[in-house]
Amino acid sequence: MTATTDAPAYASVADLETHGPYGPGRLHTSPMWNRPIYPFQDRVTADGSSGYRAEPGRYHLYVAWVCPWAQRAAIARKLAGLEDVVSLSYVDDDRDGRGWAFRERRGPDPVNGFTLLEQAYEATEPGYRGHISVPVLWDRRTGRIVSNHFPDITLDLGTQFREWADPSVDLYPEDRREEIDALNEEILQEVNHAPGRVAAAGTQDEYEESRHRAVAALERLEERLATRRFLLGDRITEADVRLWPTLARFDLLHNPQARISERALTDFPALWGYARDLYQRPAFRETTDFATIRTSPSGGDGLVRTAVEPVEADWGAPHDRDRLAAS
Repeated sequence: MTATTDAPAYASVADLETHGPYGPGRLHTSPMWNRPIYPFQDRVTADGSSGYRAEPGRYHLYVAWVCPWAQRAAIARKLAGLEDVVSLSYVDDDRDGRGWAFRERRGPDPVNGFTLLEQAYEATEPGYRGHISVPVLWDRRTGRIVSNHFPDITLDLGTQFREWADPSVDLYPEDRREEIDALNEEILQEVNHAPGRVAAAGTQDEYEESRHRAVAALERLEERLATRRFLLGDRITEADVRLWPTLARFDLLHNPQARISERALTDFPALWGYARDLYQRPAFRETTDFATIRTSPSGGDGLVRTAVEPVEADWGAPHDRDRLAAS
């Protein structure tokens, strides 16, 4: 499917008064909704056995600058050197009840000319009323979504396009997959989900328990990275891709919003050096927009929360991590 006009098509501005906030009617909590929140879970395979063969020019990624889950896909694509193999575009930063949209700030949909990402979901499953999420991996050939299941998308980008990828990059090496999978699960539960868990605490005890659990996870990473350049040694892997978006948002968004720790990311020497080491690589730097990573004032919830202010850090400062390259 291609756009039918030369003029870019854009959605109207995000309008909460008219369309309401995003969530109600989409993020289902009804017992009648018995499908995964990310229901499109087909896979791309190098040999095409899944029905979706890895091919140059066939697939397109829809992502958002503000979404940490979508950022992973953008990072994996660039790390693997697939910019000319899998195309990519950004939805607008703002959402109302219609979900993600295409507006002039981030550009039009270059593949289908959609104004709302909902249209991609509708084209895939007419009448779809579930969550409209990014990243979305779109198949130009069949005119449908292959996957909106973010963990699978990065894995497939890192493994199934090897014929066209940078041969020096292997984000999911076969001999380390069991270790990577275990580390990925720990990162997901103890780091990626930690800010939301701390922010959602309903009692003082829950808040204290959840924030100390989050800090303990950061301390374990600090210890691990004191002797390794990256999470699994001297090469960047899928685990580093999964950790990065949370670290990038910690000092400006997660910590001041959820009030997790008195210590900023910059107060963890190994973790902060590691984060800078990643940022100073194009795949991480060019997929990160710190202007979109900002906390907004929130009302009190009756809990006594740790006082935390946003920290503007120098991400370009030398990191001295190359001394660990052989670890």
